[in-house]
Amino acid sequence: MTETTRIVLRSFGCAWRVAVIFAAMAAPLAAEAQTPSQPSAVPVSVAKVARQDVPIWLRGLGTVQANYAVQLRARVDGTLTEVPVREGQDVKQGDLLAIIDPRPYKAILDAALAKKQQDQAQLANAQMDLARYASLVRKDFASRQQLDTQQSMVKQFEAAIAGDDAQIETAQLNLSFCYITAPFDGRIGLRNVDPGNVVHSAELAPIVSVTQVQPIAVTFTLPQDNLPAITRAMAQHPLDVVVYAGDNKTELDRGVLLTADNSIDATTGTIKLKATFANKQRALWPGQFVNASLLLGTDTAVVAVPAAAVQHGPNGLFVYRLEQNDTVAVQPIVVTRQEGDVYVVASGLDPGVTVVTAGQSRLQAGTPVALRQAEDAKSGS
Repeated sequence: MTETTRIVLRSFGCAWRVAVIFAAMAAPLAAEAQTPSQPSAVPVSVAKVARQDVPIWLRGLGTVQANYAVQLRARVDGTLTEVPVREGQDVKQGDLLAIIDPRPYKAILDAALAKKQQDQAQLANAQMDLARYASLVRKDFASRQQLDTQQSMVKQFEAAIAGDDAQIETAQLNLSFCYITAPFDGRIGLRNVDPGNVVHSAELAPIVSVTQVQPIAVTFTLPQDNLPAITRAMAQHPLDVVVYAGDNKTELDRGVLLTADNSIDATTGTIKLKATFANKQRALWPGQFVNASLLLGTDTAVVAVPAAAVQHGPNGLFVYRLEQNDTVAVQPIVVTRQEGDVYVVASGLDPGVTVVTAGQSRLQAGTPVALRQAEDAKSGS
């Protein structure tokens, strides 16, 4: 056999082996192509729709205000001699807060008292002279004119004493202004004037301020459309108000709605409301911004669905409803409002229906699912 013949036979053998290998690989692929593919189940979380009580909260941005706040200024001129309170100290009504040198005003009061004593002595002498003239006139030993003159003298001294009383009252009032006291229970602010300085009644800068922080108030605004419902609810029972910090999660205090303002802000279409809080923990501070939530009432036994189950589609809101064969169907719904993590459903769902709450991104009508967990719907706050 020639060399050329052997080369041809070897080439033919390699080609045959390659053909056998390709045939072996193609057989499983052809069999797999003939078997229809089944979509894998999508893992989802579900919850059951239930009837429950859902509170009605109205929320707005609010500002904390001191229940009472005063800027204590001097009402008389003089040297500030003492401030017997510390900055930030709690004080009671009537506590002494500042002293202005009282000596000049004490001297004025003493002079007014002395003047009154002098006029009283002159009045007593004029009254005795009047009695003598009256006796002499009856005996024709004095003229009627002398009697009238003496009567006028008595009235003059009586008027002088009345003026002395007014001067004494003024001096006593000015002397009392030298002692500045707390008009109510509260907390001392930062001192603006140090002892030793001369203060004047015309100055605008206060010596010190006092604010009442227990109790304390919060004013917040809501849209004017809420006012009729608020008015009706206030006529039935006190309305609770809860205030939160800026994160809208940290609860600061709970109080009661006091009143609504007597007019609506025409520029914003909002109504201002005021609520009072005990502020026992002093979590509220004047000037602080808070998020206020007004509890208007409660919807009882309404159909509620977790907010995580509600999807937005081109035709409105819908949920994926779990079917008995572990597939899902698209269920359109109509909701009245959202409260926290719960939607109140007006139509489209009945209690007991199971809906998908997580894993919707891979779903469409008829998609098989595998349940990760099942839990009843929970209400929001």
